[in-house]
Amino acid sequence: MLADSHCHLNYKGLIEEQGEILNRARTRGVTAMLNISTRESEWDAVIATAEREPDVWATVGIHPHEADAHGHIDTARLIERAAHSRVVGIGESGLDYYYDHSDRVRQQASFRAHIAACRETGLPLIVHTRDAEEDTIAILADEMGKGAYPGVIHCFTASGDFADKALALGFYISISGIVTFKSAKDLQATAARLPLDRLLIETDAPFLAPVPHRGKTGEPSFVADTAAFLADLRGEPLDLLSRTTAENFHRLFAKTVA
Repeated sequence: MLADSHCHLNYKGLIEEQGEILNRARTRGVTAMLNISTRESEWDAVIATAEREPDVWATVGIHPHEADAHGHIDTARLIERAAHSRVVGIGESGLDYYYDHSDRVRQQASFRAHIAACRETGLPLIVHTRDAEEDTIAILADEMGKGAYPGVIHCFTASGDFADKALALGFYISISGIVTFKSAKDLQATAARLPLDRLLIETDAPFLAPVPHRGKTGEPSFVADTAAFLADLRGEPLDLLSRTTAENFHRLFAKTVA
């Protein structure tokens, strides 16, 4: 029983053999996959995959890289599309100051629009943050002051201090295959101490294939390898970590069991 809390099944590298990739994941015990959108043009296809596959769900959102091109996507538009029965989350959204592909002020405005949609719908926020810890946590906290909303920090690579602040706000933390990389010592130290009841795992496929698959196209079946590494890192039985992170997924994304 495993849940891949963040993958991109309609991206190049996966879409070409999507059926086979889904079957490989199921064979390795993956019982739930969340297919994430990053721009409006993806929404229909991402939702269609979730309509077709009973163990796949969808999100609607605008990645911070796309903020400049999606100024027309406001809270109302997100709420409208999130009403679909297979849409269980809002995002991914957030701040990316590493690449700065979009203006930072526009990224922040888009981020807040997504949070408002989460507050209105009760759906979880999927947060992308890179080289933007201070502004990300400031916005999350400021918006939490306007009314509570659930969420997850996806593909966590930030500092331990950021993790503590996110946990204090009620967020879940999702760990990707990066944790298996030899260079990821700081991330490993944080992942080892995260509370199990707030932990999710993901592939971010087709990106970030974990050891022993580095250099390959990532796919949801690889979440099993990340789970095995994490269980060893944390000194927990693999079946406990797998089952609990899947249960956490369904608790956070409650619409998956509605």
